[in-house]
Amino acid sequence: MKFPLKRAAVAANPTKLRASIAPGTILILLCGHFKGKRVVFLKQLDSGLLLVCGPYGVNGVPVKRVNQSYVIATSQKVDVSGVDVAKFNDAYFKKPAKDRSKKSEADFFAEEAAKKELPASYLEDNKALDAALGPVIQKVPHLAGYMATKFTLRSGDKPHEMKF
Repeated sequence: MKFPLKRAAVAANPTKLRASIAPGTILILLCGHFKGKRVVFLKQLDSGLLLVCGPYGVNGVPVKRVNQSYVIATSQKVDVSGVDVAKFNDAYFKKPAKDRSKKSEADFFAEEAAKKELPASYLEDNKALDAALGPVIQKVPHLAGYMATKFTLRSGDKPHEMKF
């Protein structure tokens, strides 16, 4: 006689934040479209993902979510106490539902691929973060240049001996 196996109830354990990561820490992204870019950590979201921002005006990285296993924390920090990140949560980054209605053959061939545009609110939020983080980064000498350069390893570099 077959019967389903009992499974232990999974408790909602929030992801622990690494000790080296605190709001304002400069992180290096290790994968994705922006790999090698340096970003500012703003807060940890409920899902355990990290909310980071370039800022866009400095290095072209918009506000985004990142898993902490794909970042390297550096010792450099900036003051983000004046940055308002209350509106950012996991629902903010959810994509709108696709239209799954059936299309006729004529509709399929008549429809051109529309250019995807970002919502205006997303662009405004990025500009607001740029306005808040830009002056903070400009206060620290050479930090804007540091944030704009990509992190790379060259032959002869020993990452296990590097001090971030």
